[in-house]
Amino acid sequence: MKALMLELEPIIWLLFGAGMMVGGFVLPAFIATVGLGLVGDADAYSYDRMYALLTHPIARGVALAAMALPLWGGAHHLRHVWIDFGGLKSDGVVGGMLYLLALGGSVAAIVAVVTL
Repeated sequence: MKALMLELEPIIWLLFGAGMMVGGFVLPAFIATVGLGLVGDADAYSYDRMYALLTHPIARGVALAAMALPLWGGAHHLRHVWIDFGGLKSDGVVGGMLYLLALGGSVAAIVAVVTL
């Protein structure tokens, strides 16, 4: 398992970096924008308008990125916390489980966005 994780390390780092970027910069700005929009016009966020927005292909991609990418960032952070607390011997198993959970969450996000 450790050898496989070493081969996949560039892909994992790419997903980790993207997840940190989305979770650190994009989601807080989105939440602030939505919060300010609710103050102005509560009807702007009705179910029909939000459904129409999220059925647009670009908005689907943004929603997918907002759901899936932070999972990879979190999995990578948890793996390194495990290593820092002395779990280097079981890093292959724990890292594999964390990345499989992130993969499962990403697949669930893809299914949710496609069936929307």
